[in-house]
Amino acid sequence: MIEDCTALILAGGDSRRMGQDKADLVFDGRTLLGRVIATMQLNFPKVIVSVRQTRAGLDVPQVCDELPESGPLTGLIAGLAQAGTPWVFAVACDMPFMTAAVISRLAAYRNGHQAVVPLVGGYPQPLAAFYAMNALDVMRASIAQGDMSLRGMLQKLEVRYVSEAELRDCDPQLRCFFDLDTPQDVLTALK
Repeated sequence: MIEDCTALILAGGDSRRMGQDKADLVFDGRTLLGRVIATMQLNFPKVIVSVRQTRAGLDVPQVCDELPESGPLTGLIAGLAQAGTPWVFAVACDMPFMTAAVISRLAAYRNGHQAVVPLVGGYPQPLAAFYAMNALDVMRASIAQGDMSLRGMLQKLEVRYVSEAELRDCDPQLRCFFDLDTPQDVLTALK
């Protein structure tokens, strides 16, 4: 259990490519959101779900985006503002394979940084990453400047990027970073 951190599950997206709400999509017997909540509850003392509007039937706290229709950065800001812990681990609700081993590996790199972000396939994975509370003002300033991009915001923080090589011993196939964006992704994941 990572005591100084809150898990923040981002579940406020449009799910356009999926054609239905990804959070409510049943995958391997439970909803994607329910699956990620269960994993996060095993690793963190507090779990929050970031949403555009409150979802019925959730037994964890929810936080609504500060700005409607503005993307995951506003969900991250709202979650950090409500967390009450020095750190947040942000994870998308469509990442059903996240594991305690990967979370622990990423957590080990937090010292001296404002964010710990995996690099997979040469790209940052900002929705499977740790963020320090002291990054909140930078994030809000990014939004105020009209930059809604998570990757753009990362350029303004002290980030520890974690390479694939540093993750492979705890996730050899890097499955934790496979997200379900389309119906084809779901079929691939079920295999």
